[in-house]
Amino acid sequence: MATMLRIEVVYALPARCWSVRVELPEGATVAGALAAAAMESRVPGLQVDVARLAVFGRSVTPDSGLHDGDRIEILRPLLADPKQARRKRAEDAAKLSRR
Repeated sequence: MATMLRIEVVYALPARCWSVRVELPEGATVAGALAAAAMESRVPGLQVDVARLAVFGRSVTPDSGLHDGDRIEILRPLLADPKQARRKRAEDAAKLSRR
């Protein structure tokens, strides 16, 4: 009997989160888990970008292997460049401190 892996696939928006648990045979990949979870049919308008996938916050590719208990995260594009946002906050704080 093949060992089965329990995998969770998640996608989150600020106001809502979708989570699907799937069981896959040992040796399964991220691509296999995404296919089994069928998130595109569950989340209106979702288009999975294979460049924006992670397992517990670490970037992965569709052919990455999985371990029992892994959580695949479908990531959203950033709304702002983190470096630019930090610079803006620093500039705004400097302006406030000069007043």
